[in-house]
Amino acid sequence: MELMPKADEGPNSDLPEHLAAGGGLVSGASSASPPSLSRYESQKRRDWNTFGQYLKHHRPPLSLARCSGAHVLEFMRYLDQFGKTKVHVAACPFFGHPCPPAPCSCPLRQAWGSLDALVGRLRAAYEENGGRQETNPFGARAVRLYLREVRDLQSKARGVSYEKKKRKKPPRPPPEHPNQHQPPLPP
Repeated sequence: MELMPKADEGPNSDLPEHLAAGGGLVSGASSASPPSLSRYESQKRRDWNTFGQYLKHHRPPLSLARCSGAHVLEFMRYLDQFGKTKVHVAACPFFGHPCPPAPCSCPLRQAWGSLDALVGRLRAAYEENGGRQETNPFGARAVRLYLREVRDLQSKARGVSYEKKKRKKPPRPPPEHPNQHQPPLPP
């Protein structure tokens, strides 16, 4: 079963410099570009290749077959250094304020929504590349708990609640009665 991520044919500006410079994981990748992919599919491919590079540069190098939920957590923590979301620590005077009035030294992290979407794409990519659903490290309980913990922490730190969006039902037109909505006729 081939579980290693395939090389990305194009440049990848989303990768950290040392990973992007490392090239692909498979030598002799085709130079012909595949048919145009959707934005989701392109991002999923980039994420899969980034994770593959992470495993390749892991010390000691790690095969995807030996990857566990703990390695996925390690990868997500590694990505925090490239985050752009200010997450206030409990001791910060702006803890709990969504729009702080002044700068502070709190760390930048990956936003919960970004991590959640990343895990979803990698979970799908794992199975598309021959992995079994039962052994998918991106679906591990530890990963789900970590994402919940990040969501709750960021919610408290920024004073923003993350609640599931409720689908709006289209408004129903009022029942029509022929005499009910007509203006009275002048005498």
